[in-house]
Amino acid sequence: MIYITRRERFNAAHKLYREDWTLEQNEAIFGNCSNPNWHGHNYDLFVTVKGQVDPETGYLIDLKYLKEVITTHVINKLDHKNINLDVDFMKGKMASTEVIAIEIFKILKPHIEKGNVLLHAVRLHETENNYVEYFGE
Repeated sequence: MIYITRRERFNAAHKLYREDWTLEQNEAIFGNCSNPNWHGHNYDLFVTVKGQVDPETGYLIDLKYLKEVITTHVINKLDHKNINLDVDFMKGKMASTEVIAIEIFKILKPHIEKGNVLLHAVRLHETENNYVEYFGE
């Protein structure tokens, strides 16, 4: 079994806020992340695939294809967008890093899992100190 990881970056704004809570409740739970004027992050996305190397090509996956899939289905939808307002796959969902990572995994899985290639994990860094890793479990 071999693992390959591709890193991509995007910038996006979001707000953690529940409409059914008061401003005070939102501030108590989400702090600065509930700012009514939004806030942004420079995200680092790591997509890890796993499987057996193809003896004919020496590849697990064509990295150009992996980049195209991530760019088309994720980066182009998130980069320089407001996650709460502009991103179709996040409509009606809390725009936490946890939920974003889960949704990215769901989007990428059918495009990546072909032949002997499996999507192993999505790792999303919101800051240099905080990240979420999701394995589809």
